[in-house]
Amino acid sequence: MSRMVTLFTGQWADLEFDIMCQKAKQMGYDGLEIACWGNHLNPSKAATDESYVQSILNTLKKHDLKCEALGAHIIGQCVGDGPDVRLNNFAPKEYWNKPEEIRSWAVQEMKYCAIAAKRIGAKVVTGFTGSPIWKYLYSFPQTTDEMVEEGFDDIVRLWTPILDVFRENGIKFALEVHPSEIAFDYYSTKKILQKFADREEFGLNFDPSHLIWQGITPHIFLNDFIHRVYHVHMKDAAVTLDGKSGLLGSHIGFGDLRRGWNFRSLGHGDVNFEEIIRVLNRHNYQGPLSVEWEDSGMEREYGGAEAAAFVKKVDFAPSNVKFDDALKS
Repeated sequence: MSRMVTLFTGQWADLEFDIMCQKAKQMGYDGLEIACWGNHLNPSKAATDESYVQSILNTLKKHDLKCEALGAHIIGQCVGDGPDVRLNNFAPKEYWNKPEEIRSWAVQEMKYCAIAAKRIGAKVVTGFTGSPIWKYLYSFPQTTDEMVEEGFDDIVRLWTPILDVFRENGIKFALEVHPSEIAFDYYSTKKILQKFADREEFGLNFDPSHLIWQGITPHIFLNDFIHRVYHVHMKDAAVTLDGKSGLLGSHIGFGDLRRGWNFRSLGHGDVNFEEIIRVLNRHNYQGPLSVEWEDSGMEREYGGAEAAAFVKKVDFAPSNVKFDDALKS
């Protein structure tokens, strides 16, 4: 199959970029979805410094890798979230504990991401929007319809000037439907796409791992929203409810076997990737299949290599004939 198999570098951003490229190639990847944090890509620098962009491109070329997407998840989270001390983990130190300054920084950085993507030759920026209403998920104290509507409208207000820059640069923004985002399941996704119906540059990064544990069938979600799917993550999760664990996680960290679900390396969870490939084939998706590797129970380089091989095996080509055509006289 001709679809490119890439590796999202977000979980590897502690490595220097040249080392990341070397390892990705050795593990069997065709390209990278480059994270806009850590040691991999500085959006403001990439948007303003041609020599910096050239160094990124030269390193990719050196290792025979391509880049069709950037990942800006932690930046985007800071755009739409309300005040939250945890955002200090994502923002520069000079903005810590200053929610409005964190948001202003994030809005500008997301604009830089669009420019950086164009200069690097990527087509999509994947990421999060944040959510001012995630804390209202369980409606007690009661959450009114007006509060929910206001939250969605806040996201539209905050993201419209960012999307203007995406449109100007011919770049798509692909929201990863994910807990803590404005769109986290089927109906919240439908609602935000309706809000952004006239913004073709706003679409989705399909990631089945965040759907499967919620009880949503990933390939049904994909089929229904395929017209706005601009990028695809290959990522797995396993539901392991045992009568004591629950889906809300019990404030127990990822990887702990007491949890009711955990992310797993590809092929070690519950996602039916064959059905996903069949939907992608039906709708002629030709973008990359990007491995987002997360498994706290497996060594990451072993898992990364195994995941690349898994995707290449499962990504079969569609047929251009009907199987029974040869039976005709």
